[in-house]
Amino acid sequence: MNERQKKALDNLTSVVETTYNQLNDGEIPVMNLPLRAKKNIEFDPIHDVWKYGSLQTTRTAKTVQGAQMMLRTMYTAEFINEMIDQGKSSTLREMYYISEGWHNAKFHTQDEGNLLAEDLEIITHCMREDFKLRPEESGAHVYGNVDFKTMTKKGMKDFNCIDDVAETGFAIPYNCEKETFEIVKTDAKFVMAIETGGMYARLIENGFPEKFNCILVHLSGQPARSTRRLIKRLNEEMKLPITVFTDGDPWSFRIYGSVAYGAIKTAHISDFLATPTAQFIGITPSDILNYDLPTDKLTDKDVGALNAELSDPRFADEFWVNEIQAMLSMNKKAEQQALAKYGLEYVTNTYLPEKLTNLGIL
Repeated sequence: MNERQKKALDNLTSVVETTYNQLNDGEIPVMNLPLRAKKNIEFDPIHDVWKYGSLQTTRTAKTVQGAQMMLRTMYTAEFINEMIDQGKSSTLREMYYISEGWHNAKFHTQDEGNLLAEDLEIITHCMREDFKLRPEESGAHVYGNVDFKTMTKKGMKDFNCIDDVAETGFAIPYNCEKETFEIVKTDAKFVMAIETGGMYARLIENGFPEKFNCILVHLSGQPARSTRRLIKRLNEEMKLPITVFTDGDPWSFRIYGSVAYGAIKTAHISDFLATPTAQFIGITPSDILNYDLPTDKLTDKDVGALNAELSDPRFADEFWVNEIQAMLSMNKKAEQQALAKYGLEYVTNTYLPEKLTNLGIL
């Protein structure tokens, strides 16, 4: 058991003891949690990220639903305690099925278990990775001249993310904390996080990481927590600028937002996951015009998402307001792969060098 896990267990035990003491004193158990809503997202000037504000919601055992959530909390705490003691881990999906044996405390959907794991993070000020809980999906991949030391079944082992990996790169583990994962060294100049697997593979095939001495991180769509955590560590520990290359649509803007500003559902740990200095080099409405890219028409869901982003405090600066309004006005969106209109080398020889030069990265 490492120090982070010990702290998680101690804090979790404190939560259980508080509930026990309330019951023992004849009181109805109560838990206070931040309200998880867009209106409760506030800017934290110390860490330059968006976090939960002061609005609270109260969970109480006065109702059947509240009492059931309290019961689930106790069962989940016991389950986490057993895993840490035994050196085991569980996916959130496995915990959902394990809860079938918890009788009245069982989860009806996996989302209920996921939300409870996030509640415990908030209450204990720890991360679910310290609870030995991991997502079903794995992290994404890294390719570039960077050396990692990571825990394997045979102990800590070194990997160079060009020489010691296949063309898909190094698979990011679900827990990227220093106790089991070290960033040893790199001579890279910057990091490029890429939304799609096709573009990630294109840049590797075209030799972009070697030519421009950068580290590529495949986000695999909406990035997993471990992916965002690694990006933040590369930025903080290696002092590397972070760029994010995505499609040009509202959902891709949110992918960038989760890397740079933090996601609403994980606002309680934005200072661990978000990289505020990350710069967007994805497809913008301006790029659609300047590069004359093939486009698709916005769907009703796209329009709704863009309008929601206009009221999202994470997209309140001048750049994002202008680009979102431009996309609504154009009624068009475009994919990264639209750059292939000019050939398979265009993205690496023209588009990215131009964008990176304009940002001062190259």
